Amino acid sequence: MVVGTKPGIDQQKETDFLGIKGIDHIEYYASNAFQTAHFFRTAFGFKPIAYAGFETKVRDHVSYVVRQRNVRFVFSSSFDPNSLISKHIAEHGDGVKDIAFKVDDAEKAFNEAVKRGAQPVLEPTVMEDENGQTIKATIGICGDFVHSFIQRDNYEGSFLPGYEPIKNPPLTLSTGLLSVDHMVLCVPSGEIQKWVDHYCQVLGFINSYNLDVNTHVSGMHYSIVQNKVGSIKLAIVEPISGTQKSQIQEFLNYHHGPGIQHVALLTNDMVQTIQSLRGNGIEFLRTPDTYYDVIEDRIGDVDEDFSTLRDLGILIDRDPQGYLMQIFTKPIQSRPTLFLEIIQRNGTQLFGHGNIEALFKAVEREQGLRGNL
Repeated sequence: MVVGTKPGIDQQKETDFLGIKGIDHIEYYASNAFQTAHFFRTAFGFKPIAYAGFETKVRDHVSYVVRQRNVRFVFSSSFDPNSLISKHIAEHGDGVKDIAFKVDDAEKAFNEAVKRGAQPVLEPTVMEDENGQTIKATIGICGDFVHSFIQRDNYEGSFLPGYEPIKNPPLTLSTGLLSVDHMVLCVPSGEIQKWVDHYCQVLGFINSYNLDVNTHVSGMHYSIVQNKVGSIKLAIVEPISGTQKSQIQEFLNYHHGPGIQHVALLTNDMVQTIQSLRGNGIEFLRTPDTYYDVIEDRIGDVDEDFSTLRDLGILIDRDPQGYLMQIFTKPIQSRPTLFLEIIQRNGTQLFGHGNIEALFKAVEREQGLRGNL
């Protein structure tokens, strides 16, 4: 059962005191950054664009930057087993460390966020090379997850100072991914309101939607926060106690604390993108055939063929503004933690609330196969 509520209008006061423009990049700590970058190139169609390491006078770690349209991932590994990167991977496994925001003034954003209660991690730091100047500052959120503020000042380099462009990159076939649609942050039971309030107070986000999901086996509380212009959307989720273990609790157990459970990537051709990803070996959660038995009556007319959507396992949901399609990969590393969502929006800004129970039940089936339900 899914029960949703929209916050009162007083909770939706428009604020933008940090000047956040969008997502600059997502940094992902990996046991082997080279192999992870290769996987994202061959499986998801991300082109390698920049590198930092020994050859760029970086002595303690290596980073590879990949890009597809407006999505940019940075994969980082450490050479030192006692480094913060190595300790993070040992505890949490491979996964997202930093969601970095584009801002016009990193120092102002950092100082304002800290004044409002953010944990300072990196003071505003100027980085320069022959391609220009950038300023980076970082705040802590919950657990070991952080947000950075990136000010580029018309920087013309491949990524940031300290990186060099990857010359003659290998052939990369795009899968049609365009941008980051939203992210999902898992927090322990009883903490969701704390972190919703934190994002609203510290970053000026708006709490735009809340809902509960309960399958009578497990469940979750789910709240969406977003910045004023809607360019950054974050769902915060916590487990609900049930007769068996929630998928959110499974994430928290294997991640050993809160963190990013999944990143949703936008496409404008869902069928082509999923066909490409399946052809590249990506596995998706299986949707029960019964989901599609009444889908045409529930959704109405769409541009896509329902039989094709059924064959590919794509979920559909609708509201008065339009409809969306979405599908979820299985975990993309050994631990049952981080996965990706692929989403296409046709006029709507909803989050597939009608699909959440179907997704929850699909994940419960995977948990059962892992012996973790």
